Amino acid sequence: MAREQHHRLDSASLFSTESGPDSENLVVLIHGSLDRSGGMALLARHIQTSHHVLRYDRRGYGRSWPHAGPFTVANQVDDLATLIGDRKAVLVGHSFGGNIALAASVRLGSQVIGVSTYETPLSWMEWWPGTTAGAMAVASSEAEAAENFMIRLIGHKHWEALPERTRDERKREGAALVGELSSLRENKPWSAEEIACPVLCGFGSNGMKHHADGARWLAQNLKNARLVELHDAAHGAPMTHPLQFVNELILPHCEG
Repeated sequence: MAREQHHRLDSASLFSTESGPDSENLVVLIHGSLDRSGGMALLARHIQTSHHVLRYDRRGYGRSWPHAGPFTVANQVDDLATLIGDRKAVLVGHSFGGNIALAASVRLGSQVIGVSTYETPLSWMEWWPGTTAGAMAVASSEAEAAENFMIRLIGHKHWEALPERTRDERKREGAALVGELSSLRENKPWSAEEIACPVLCGFGSNGMKHHADGARWLAQNLKNARLVELHDAAHGAPMTHPLQFVNELILPHCEG
């Protein structure tokens, strides 16, 4: 039976939850921008039958709000390293979370068994488009960033249909959103030649072209990487196609 542990000690720490039986390798689920650990819950449900799983609210999001920052990838790798401790891990990053996973693989070395990314933004690269949801958020004030980001992703009608509490929670996370996306544009968070572990580079067949281009770039430029296309999936695959995501992007690392 899966056992769950929930942690947040104070406003300087992060909320995290662990579930599943003890296993040789920990599976860590890292959510994207303006998301939270709950967005990875369906993935955890499928994995925790056989592997120990850690998911957490990154600094400034969900139950890890408020947080004073800063929100750079390097600072978030610090958070991840603290949560993992000395355990060996498979790191799975959705969207922005993929950059944290890749950077952490450099920092933690052989402690990281493998990395999976899904539609991870390469915003510092010259060819990355300037019309994305992230670009719109960075061009906004902190007060407006979250709303502009969400409208770009899901449309104005769906944004307005969200409960007022949900919209308010997203809006207050504007500081984390602007901080991390601005940092990603200003500083390359990792170097391809330093990433040695196996990497599965995922994208959805129904997703946006720049996300597919980013996954292809990773697969072509990382020394031990493979491209994985999730058929009929888009950016929200961890919630819409969780079993497919687990089977194609996570279990290959766990099962050798």
